[in-house]
Amino acid sequence: MSISTRYNPADIEGKWYQHWLDKRYFNSTPDDREAYSIVIPPPNVTGVLHMGHMLNNTIQDVLCRKARLEGKNVCWVPGTDHASIATEAKVVKQLREKGIKKSDLTREEFLEHAHAWKDEYGGKILGQLKELGASCDWERTRFTMEPKLNKQVTKAFVDLYNSGKLYRGLRMVNWDPQAKTVLSNEEVLHAEENSHLYHIRYDIEGEDGHVVIATQRPETIMADAAVAINPNDERFRHLVGKKVIIPLINRAIPIIEDDYVTLDFGTGALKVTPAHDQNDYEIGKRHNLEVIDILNDDGTLNEKAVILVGEDRFEARIGIKKLLKASGHLVELEQYRTSIGRSERTGAVVEPKLSLQWYVDMKQLAKPALEAVLKEDIKFYPKNFVNLYNHWMAEDNVRDWCISRQLWWGQQIPAWYYEDKVFIAETEEEAVAQAQKELNNPNLTAADLRRDEDVVDTWFSSWLWPMSVFDGEYTNEKGEKCSERDYYYPTNVLVTGFDIIFFWVARMIMAGLEFENKKPFKDVYFTGMVRDQKGRKMSKSLGNSPNTKVLLDKYGTDGTRFGVLYKAPAGGDIKFDEAMCEEGAKFCNKMWNALRLLKELKVVETNENKSALAVNELAFEWFDNRLNQSLKDLNQNLDNYRLSESLVSISNLVWNEFCSWFLEMIKPEYGQPIDRATLDKAIDLFEKQLILLHPFMPFITEEIWHQMRVREDGDDCTNSTWLTEAEYDAELLKNVAKAQEVITNVRNQRSKNGLSPKVALEAFVEAGDSAKALFADVRIKAMIMKMANLSSLEMTSDDVENGVAFVSGTEKYFLVIERKVDVEAERKRLEADLKKAKGFLFGVGKKLSNERFVNNAPEAVLVKERQKQADGEARLKMIEESLAKL
Repeated sequence: MSISTRYNPADIEGKWYQHWLDKRYFNSTPDDREAYSIVIPPPNVTGVLHMGHMLNNTIQDVLCRKARLEGKNVCWVPGTDHASIATEAKVVKQLREKGIKKSDLTREEFLEHAHAWKDEYGGKILGQLKELGASCDWERTRFTMEPKLNKQVTKAFVDLYNSGKLYRGLRMVNWDPQAKTVLSNEEVLHAEENSHLYHIRYDIEGEDGHVVIATQRPETIMADAAVAINPNDERFRHLVGKKVIIPLINRAIPIIEDDYVTLDFGTGALKVTPAHDQNDYEIGKRHNLEVIDILNDDGTLNEKAVILVGEDRFEARIGIKKLLKASGHLVELEQYRTSIGRSERTGAVVEPKLSLQWYVDMKQLAKPALEAVLKEDIKFYPKNFVNLYNHWMAEDNVRDWCISRQLWWGQQIPAWYYEDKVFIAETEEEAVAQAQKELNNPNLTAADLRRDEDVVDTWFSSWLWPMSVFDGEYTNEKGEKCSERDYYYPTNVLVTGFDIIFFWVARMIMAGLEFENKKPFKDVYFTGMVRDQKGRKMSKSLGNSPNTKVLLDKYGTDGTRFGVLYKAPAGGDIKFDEAMCEEGAKFCNKMWNALRLLKELKVVETNENKSALAVNELAFEWFDNRLNQSLKDLNQNLDNYRLSESLVSISNLVWNEFCSWFLEMIKPEYGQPIDRATLDKAIDLFEKQLILLHPFMPFITEEIWHQMRVREDGDDCTNSTWLTEAEYDAELLKNVAKAQEVITNVRNQRSKNGLSPKVALEAFVEAGDSAKALFADVRIKAMIMKMANLSSLEMTSDDVENGVAFVSGTEKYFLVIERKVDVEAERKRLEADLKKAKGFLFGVGKKLSNERFVNNAPEAVLVKERQKQADGEARLKMIEESLAKL
């Protein structure tokens, strides 16, 4: 069957992905093999595939495919997160477009609409992950709000409450007026923005004097409970104990002293508004001040504001500015730049608000979770993220986690109320039973109780993710019923972004240790953030995030995966360059052309050309050793999650050494056949590389695998066997590298002198110990002569007349070229070589003169560096001698 001249991914990707699904290669059932489990960081059900997802899931797929090739029972669990705030916002918007208000619906009716939306639009990203080649066990796909997972969330809530690690308290929270829900600290994004400081005059009660305060939020003055000054501020000492009148509403409030007030901010006098500022709330508690909440949940002013009731807080700011100016109380308007907190989900400015909410006591959970990482029971890659984790989890920094959200889309809090009594239970029936017993009322029914309307934070379900997804059972070889969690948990590795190290990673560790008394994963690999070439974070608003679908269609899945991974250092930010995807596509074509070469060669059973056989023998011995060397490096990189380095290593081997050197070494002269044994060995070596490359570029490797040989059913690259490490001959590799350098130098000389590659040249090498040692292997000479197209290559003790000299390694070569040598040009070339040689020697010498390096470096490294120095000195001497003869 003829092979197309170019690789076309569109022709093969869908075919092979469906083949793998049909063969159930990605499905996992517990057995006697070693388990290798990964849970996907569940993307929002509202989401679509973006560059961060592409990087993260490509890495997971590489790890899973490699583990399968190693014979492990791989279970990669996919799924989506219900994303309470984001999803509810989308459903509310859709209903509004239909003329329906959420307030017009019952909770059950709203949830019906939400589930219908999720079924129609949600989970699109999972289909996109299939296009990326993700080898998930799709039959295990989970959703964080499915009934079985809801039960586990409810149980976790009840268990924490019963153990004293979950409580209900009245505290200051972050409030999103647009979503009408509380937010955790981590869901508030702070950024510097332009604002104003309003200098407002507060008149002293019963006197002619006044105090000027500076505030960024004049719309909250109606909620003021006091004006505070620093005890050491002599400017205001005479006012302590007096009262001021709040402008516009004429309410008197006391002047108090508190150390929180700074002398050098604003005017030195601080308005204290306990209901609308966390720090003011703390001051209010110290001084027993009144708490006046003037804002509704949607950010409008309520009746307690007295004026501008019903107006949005920012409209009220404009209105109160006018009123203060008209009344003469606005003294000054100062330009001001300050940090503004906005909701991560809606972008609304977050409002501090005093609210009764449910909290998890994080200090109790944080200590064992911190120790697990510091003791490396859980390993972080790269290790430097341990410092960030330690910072977040330190006792002084850990804050209790507000887990209640004022939404309907999510797991409803399992709390039932009877007047001021609360009953926590997994079911309504259990709550009723608790209430009957505690209230000594056997006639009490569910109708007498009120269920908490709120739901738990989305992260409260996803922190259980590694445990909750393994909720099935299986029968072992003894016929016993076993829990899948015992087989797959803890998982092997979590691949995630460092930006959610506390949001999710820390909380999963806490949950695993709390509920299972086991860590949730053995390793955590942190990816960097994908940025554009200017270093900017990719976002829709900047328009700098490429369409992933377009990339996949343009460069193919393998080319795109190559482009995403090639320059993705562990934990470091990635400056994405579409040109790397193009390089990936070119690499696919390079391999495709290698396949075409091997398939289109004429084949004979035997080869009588001794020189060709010698080169072929060297080619196989060299590349087999090079493959073993590369395999060792590749395994070390993969074991340490150096994915980018792994891809660079294996792609260089295939692209530069197999396709560019090995195939040329064994390739017969134009029109001549290749012998069967040589071709079979070449295909064997190509297959081995396909196995190593398969985790990174699964589609083209599978296609070439099947194009090279007729395969039995089930003999696929994706279920083949990872290579076993073997020793390699470093000396042979070094000698072939020297031969390659000679060949490259000859080709360069041809190019400089305008000689065709087809013209056979006579060459000499200056006789010396290194040259004699190199050419002791006659195959090296045969290789150079074939690939450099030399008619002869002999030893010499003299300079060669009409010879163009060049130094390769520590050997001096002459090419016989009938032309007059340009002495000045040759001098400039040798002087440039001399400068380079001196620079090289300086670098090696500096390293070897470093006492710390010499005392700590392994002996093998020192031997290598000293050999470099000796070779460099020999090369320098040779160049100097050549210059002296000009």
